[in-house]
Amino acid sequence: MKALYLNCSLKKSSEISNTSALMEKSMNHLKENGVAAEEIRIADFQVTPGMKPDMGGGDEWPSIFEKVKIADIVVIGTPIWLGEKSSIAKLVLERLYAASSETNEKGQSIYYNKVGGAIVTGNEDGGKAASRPILYSLQHIGFTVPPNADVYWVGDAGPGPSYIEGGQDNDFTIGNTKTMSYNLIHFAKLLNQHPIPAEGNLIES
Repeated sequence: MKALYLNCSLKKSSEISNTSALMEKSMNHLKENGVAAEEIRIADFQVTPGMKPDMGGGDEWPSIFEKVKIADIVVIGTPIWLGEKSSIAKLVLERLYAASSETNEKGQSIYYNKVGGAIVTGNEDGGKAASRPILYSLQHIGFTVPPNADVYWVGDAGPGPSYIEGGQDNDFTIGNTKTMSYNLIHFAKLLNQHPIPAEGNLIES
């Protein structure tokens, strides 16, 4: 099985990302259980706003979307800005939505039988506020969202240590990271062996 982690940090790969650090902890659980896991830093690419699968003019989303299509698990990670998910996370959800009318071999949404999750980091309130629209959006377009499919770390209110400096030893986040990762694996295996039947959920042509 394959997992794709879409890091929606505003930082490019040349910069340290707290979201990436927490993603790595989840990815390690998957790799230990035989799941191939890859992280993509969206800020490294030109992803054009819009509601077409390919916006043209140098839009690099189509190459990312090819990896989404072959992934069994897709996790969206975001920092918290002003108490909610990043602008890049919103952009990624819009681009995923733009392709939700594409179908799999059974005629279901292309996202059927894929499992989704969310990872959030920040040093202010907003862990649940950022996770909620991500998980809702994923299930709305066809992903299956398992129980406890989000993990977050937030520090004290206001300026202060971020996840790398202050959160890696947090028992709550460590436990939830393991729970989320294993639930993603369990549900991906379940859907791989017993896909959602096509009756009643085909996309009309």
